[in-house]
Amino acid sequence: MFDPVCPSDLTPIRFGDKWAGMIIRCLEDGPRRFSELRIPLRGITAKVLTQSLRALARDGLIARTVHPAQRVEYALTPLGRSLLEPMAAACAWTQEHWDELIDAREASSAAPSYGLGRTG
Repeated sequence: MFDPVCPSDLTPIRFGDKWAGMIIRCLEDGPRRFSELRIPLRGITAKVLTQSLRALARDGLIARTVHPAQRVEYALTPLGRSLLEPMAAACAWTQEHWDELIDAREASSAAPSYGLGRTG
């Protein structure tokens, strides 16, 4: 999921925005600071990570805790933790259908568009 070579967006099942599922997986083993989240999420900008964290907190999936000396940690809430099992099922499904998904993606990108979406 965190390998830059791996097209993690291949799964048609999304949990929140593009990064939400990966953030939830990063928090699976316990709380992390903002800078600690940026390490496995190499492609994310600080702005987008902030937006994703706010959305996940708004939806009750993560909790933001400010500790003394302005140290902030993010952790899964029980509601967020309850997503881990459905996410694992989605990952298993994607693994099972990986070749079919890749073939469909490649066929779609190789096919001429012939003005799809245009009328007249």
